[in-house]
Amino acid sequence: MRIGNVKLENNVFLAPMAGVTDLAFRILCKEMGAGLVVSEMVSSKGIYYKDPGTKTLLQVNPKERPIAIQIFGSDPEIMANIVEEYLNPREDIDIIDINMGCPAPKIVKNGDGSALMKDIILARKILREVVKVSNKPVTLKIRMGWDHDNINGVDLAKIAEEEGISALTVHARTRDMFYSGEADWNFIKKVKESVTIPVIGNGDIFEPEDGVRMFELTNCDAIAIGRGSQGNPWIFKRIINLMTGKEDILPSPEEIVRMCIKHLNLVCSIKGERVGVREMRKHTAWYLKGLRNSNEVKNLIYTIDNKEEMERILLEYIGLYS
Repeated sequence: MRIGNVKLENNVFLAPMAGVTDLAFRILCKEMGAGLVVSEMVSSKGIYYKDPGTKTLLQVNPKERPIAIQIFGSDPEIMANIVEEYLNPREDIDIIDINMGCPAPKIVKNGDGSALMKDIILARKILREVVKVSNKPVTLKIRMGWDHDNINGVDLAKIAEEEGISALTVHARTRDMFYSGEADWNFIKKVKESVTIPVIGNGDIFEPEDGVRMFELTNCDAIAIGRGSQGNPWIFKRIINLMTGKEDILPSPEEIVRMCIKHLNLVCSIKGERVGVREMRKHTAWYLKGLRNSNEVKNLIYTIDNKEEMERILLEYIGLYS
């Protein structure tokens, strides 16, 4: 599969998630077979005004390429400026993704994210200005619409194609649904039938069979997995195996815990022990979910600030399965 001039190894992608798809997690997902990984969403104003925290979000590593950087904002001039002045010169970035799907209140209150689905004229202008200056493929992520009385995702998809967007990711919920209820995969199918650019389906892929069913039902060109990858980077390889007729092998409890330890060491090497250990608390809870006698371990992990201590507890937990 290609997005613009970027060739991808497969069509099973990691979806962007704020606070989750950082450099460490993206590297692990890439190692586990993800055809494309996408950064946490980055504020265009944060880049423009040189916010120090934003710089961290833009870290990439050759191991994870091809990599898409997702940006958000509602000022066309600032969006175009940061693409032209900052992202274009970056040879380690392959794709620029624009977020018009984030439902978070702190994002939409500023007119960003899925709020742009309420202002199609402004949305078009942003797409036009960014595509005009970008020397990399530009993609877009949307939802079905703002709410069930304002479902205009197909209209925005057509606009995106007209303005030169190279691929489109559709999260099959409205903004007011956030992540509740069931994703409407039939809407992804409608979008796919309305445009000729690649359409990437997103929403409610938690098991390998879900990914295969989304392909079959929607005829989408690729799928993007978000929450289903949390504590579960194997899902990419498992979906690919299922689609290619290979055996679907579940990771053993020991493999899961050792991946968690690998993740711990990787994130601490990138962000430092203090930040890394704190961020690994939520990841550890995701990794251990459903494993025998894991609640006590998860509760203990949330009290730890030391990498060696966290690793020791996890290694002791592996012993329960030996």
